[in-house]
Amino acid sequence: MWSFLLIGLLAATVIVLGRANLKQRRSIEALKRAREELQVEEDRVFDFLHGLGEAFSEDLRFSDLHRLIVEGATRITDAHGGALYLVDRTGKLLVPSFISKDCPPLVEVPRSISQQSLNSPLALESFLRLHTVKPGEGLLGAVWDRKEPLFLSSRDADPRLERLKDLSVEMDSVMICPLVYASQNLGVLAVANGPMSTPFSPSDFLVFQSIVEQSAFALYNAVVYSEAGEKRRIDRELDVARDIQRILLPNAAPAFEGFEIAGLNIPASRVSGDYYDYIALDNQRLGIAIADVSGKGVAASLIMAMCRSVLRSFAKSSDSAAAVLQTVNRHLYPDIREDMFISMAYLIAHSGDDELVLARAGHDAPLQYRAKDASVVKINPPGMALGIDSGSVFNRVTGDSRVHLETSDCLILYTDGVTEALDGNGLEFGLSRLTEAIQASAADGAPAIISRVTADLKAFVGNFPQNDDITLIAIRKL
Repeated sequence: MWSFLLIGLLAATVIVLGRANLKQRRSIEALKRAREELQVEEDRVFDFLHGLGEAFSEDLRFSDLHRLIVEGATRITDAHGGALYLVDRTGKLLVPSFISKDCPPLVEVPRSISQQSLNSPLALESFLRLHTVKPGEGLLGAVWDRKEPLFLSSRDADPRLERLKDLSVEMDSVMICPLVYASQNLGVLAVANGPMSTPFSPSDFLVFQSIVEQSAFALYNAVVYSEAGEKRRIDRELDVARDIQRILLPNAAPAFEGFEIAGLNIPASRVSGDYYDYIALDNQRLGIAIADVSGKGVAASLIMAMCRSVLRSFAKSSDSAAAVLQTVNRHLYPDIREDMFISMAYLIAHSGDDELVLARAGHDAPLQYRAKDASVVKINPPGMALGIDSGSVFNRVTGDSRVHLETSDCLILYTDGVTEALDGNGLEFGLSRLTEAIQASAADGAPAIISRVTADLKAFVGNFPQNDDITLIAIRKL
């Protein structure tokens, strides 16, 4: 009897151990499968992040990055499809940037479009790719406006999904998150499943939110990267423009019998709206010009180049400085915007002559230094700026003025970048300081005047940034 009991007990023990072993094996298999699934998910996420990194190592195109984000999010979450909507330039609308081919509609589709899509799938596709979203409009607009992620599933019988059901494609579950980085609301990213797909789970939603965080970071940096590239391109173009402009400006003062001449241009930025020039009219005559285009930067530099070209084309046509300016104004007027103009002073010097023929088109009045008493006076002939009037008024008010220079007398032409230079307290350099600099250096010659004025300007301004182009010409009678 005892033997039967022992045998029964042994059999029961074997059965229990067998069941425990089987249960343990099943647990191990389940852990292995979970580990494999986790590894697959980790690999997908790693591939996604690696793809984002690769996008910045090559020539970045926004369309490629947008596609990469949507396809990566769809692949990792095993979604039916996905869509990326980004804020437009006005900041008032969401614009579809990339919608995967099989993505269920994420916006309400008009019934007419739904009906058309039964026969022509392109009708629905075109509508989705062109439809913009306002703040608070539908699920996308609500997520964007509130900056709150959203997870909806048909299992919850949420009425908000019912409004998105389309005759051609139905939605079973959807995850939508705002793309926020550095306090900037960039748009929304969404993935969706149709009724034939496995509904998203809460763990999918957590993974999706991580994907959105990385995507927002990538999109933000893509904009920064693009802007930096654009800035580099503009900088290169400005450098080329600066080099071209340097060619247009004189590289040295001319040797002209009876006069000593010196000039200088210091642009406030890479390119200058100021202009000065020496034009050899013939063996006995020299034209000298100084001009200031309203505004600064590229636009001003282009107008300056036009002005130079026209002046040089017609400078030899007359011994009258005013007549030359009248011709220049007539040719420039049609091509200058209403909000722009050019102030200019132009003079003609004759070798061996004591008189200069000067005309002033709204430019700062030249200063004459008189050696006999070291005085400085304004030479202020009438005239209006170029480009304001077609000629009826300009020709009437712009005339020649003759400036007589004794030996060692000087004539100084300048732009308002000299007198209006500001120090750290907002004070202007002014005409009085310019006069003092001329009086202190004129006896040493034209180059000395340029050096002294620029040195005084630098000392006055200090570290305060230059706010306008600076141009100077000094002419001394020998």
